[in-house]
Amino acid sequence: MKKSLLLFLLLPLTAAAAFAQESRMDVSGSLSAVIPPFVSGNAVQLHATVGLGGLVSYRYLLTPHVGLELNYQYAQQVQHFRNPTNNLLIHNRFQEISGALVYNFVFRNLNPFVEGGPGGYIFSPIRDQTTQTLSASQNTNIGILYGAGFAYELSPSWDIRGEYRGIVVKSPSFGQENLRTNRYYNISDPVIGVAYHF
Repeated sequence: MKKSLLLFLLLPLTAAAAFAQESRMDVSGSLSAVIPPFVSGNAVQLHATVGLGGLVSYRYLLTPHVGLELNYQYAQQVQHFRNPTNNLLIHNRFQEISGALVYNFVFRNLNPFVEGGPGGYIFSPIRDQTTQTLSASQNTNIGILYGAGFAYELSPSWDIRGEYRGIVVKSPSFGQENLRTNRYYNISDPVIGVAYHF
């Protein structure tokens, strides 16, 4: 009876120790494609090029299924604005700093996940031969990140990670009233990369 009671008391501690030995943190690096849609409003039309870039993420698992993630993304785009008086291009840096709550589904080596959270999105003009105005200024907008993807385990330390990410944010105007659409749009942001667990 005493042995059974001792075993019953030690079982939760053994499970906790086993979970503690599993890797609960990972960092990942991914290639990304920032794909903004056409947006129109306030007599302004905005087309933008696809911005190829990179995404770096840090993820910490609170439980085997729930984790927190921090993201930084960088890409470059060309924004093409049209309104009744202007037709101009602005070459810009797109940067994302976001946090998300992640929920993982565990199926052997394939681990699908969903995530969502707030972010800050920075549109900074690059003053080069593509940008056609010198008065453009930086835009910082608050938006929402959501996504779904998978992690395929290659080894206990490495996995391949692919994801569709969506970003809902107000379209940039670069401080110019005549470029303001007053519209939110949904940027598609597919990514693929590798993650290292430690």
